[in-house]
Amino acid sequence: MLRITSLNVNGIRSAFRKGLQPWLASQQADVVCLQEIKIHADDLSDDLLHPPGFSGHFYHAEKKGYSGVGLYMAKPAQAVTTGMGCDEFDNEGRIIRADWKNLSVVSAYLPSGSSGDERQQAKYRFLDHFAPWLDTMMKEYKKTGREFVICGDWNIAHHEIDLKNWKGNLKNSGFLPEERAWLSKVLSEMGWVDVYRQLHPDTTGEAYTWWSNRGQAWAKNVGWRIDYHIATPGIAAKAVSAAIYKDERFSDHAPLTIDYDWGT
Repeated sequence: MLRITSLNVNGIRSAFRKGLQPWLASQQADVVCLQEIKIHADDLSDDLLHPPGFSGHFYHAEKKGYSGVGLYMAKPAQAVTTGMGCDEFDNEGRIIRADWKNLSVVSAYLPSGSSGDERQQAKYRFLDHFAPWLDTMMKEYKKTGREFVICGDWNIAHHEIDLKNWKGNLKNSGFLPEERAWLSKVLSEMGWVDVYRQLHPDTTGEAYTWWSNRGQAWAKNVGWRIDYHIATPGIAAKAVSAAIYKDERFSDHAPLTIDYDWGT
């Protein structure tokens, strides 16, 4: 069984202070995909680089205290690469990929546009670059059989069942028609699979992975499902279970773990 966990940590040091490391040790994941690590290489302590049972690989934003992605791996990868060949967003540390013999796992942190129109336009530019990058991987899958699992915070809720207050967010970043249509194209036209929805097509409140820090969003479960495993069809068909961990809060996101009947 292959276990992959994804979590936007909203600051890796903060998440570790809140107990992330012992939880990770208890989960025995094979790969942990991290987003929004908010740390530079010089500030990574040994416990962050090498928590028990894992080796860590990170891709940092140029801007301090901002963005960044990482991977914890129980089994060393044959190769680790970063970025998608776009300087504007590679400088923000948004993509890291690990390759094994017949499988690649990606940790991706897509931009948020919630701070204003400037960042929303940047988000659209990112999507314009990200779609061809995804298409290249899908073509590789069809040509060679290499499977891909792209985990992370995509900052898009796809359908009305993916957030509590969908009517009130129709004009807000993360649930805009253009963003949702883009994700529909990735899934329906390109052929990628939303693995959680494949396993749980109708789940609503239990599917949420992010809650605003405003008001009583967590207490009232006014959440969004914006964290995903998006996979090529072969490995997606091997998914057997999905879990969203909410007993402890390491971040404003919850860890999403999916088990695949698959060997690396």
